[in-house]
Amino acid sequence: QVQLVESGGGLVQPGGSLRLSCAASGSIFSIYVMGWYRQAPGKQRELVATITSGGVINYLDSLKGRFTISRDNAKNTVTLQMNSLKPEDTAVYYCYGRTVVPDIVDYWGQGTQVTVSS
Repeated sequence: QVQLVESGGGLVQPGGSLRLSCAASGSIFSIYVMGWYRQAPGKQRELVATITSGGVINYLDSLKGRFTISRDNAKNTVTLQMNSLKPEDTAVYYCYGRTVVPDIVDYWGQGTQVTVSS
């Protein structure tokens, strides 16, 4: 089992920045992929960014250049730096983790609200 706890959400003005962090605990040795998804009101949950234990990164294309994901394998954390935020970035952001040994299992954090508004 893996537990994921997010922190760092909040209210920010357009053009501002926020940093989200997620700490993993439990069977952390088996986490292969960590990352972030988001879900805006009335929309489906979508991938924001993921990073493997080996450092391979995948971003939602429209976010490239504004969002940066990083991972500290020693501390079992994943961070999302969000710059030049827009109102359309408003959503609940969920930390995500996938283990692949012995089985493929997806884990989710409880979510943290990010609101971009003046």
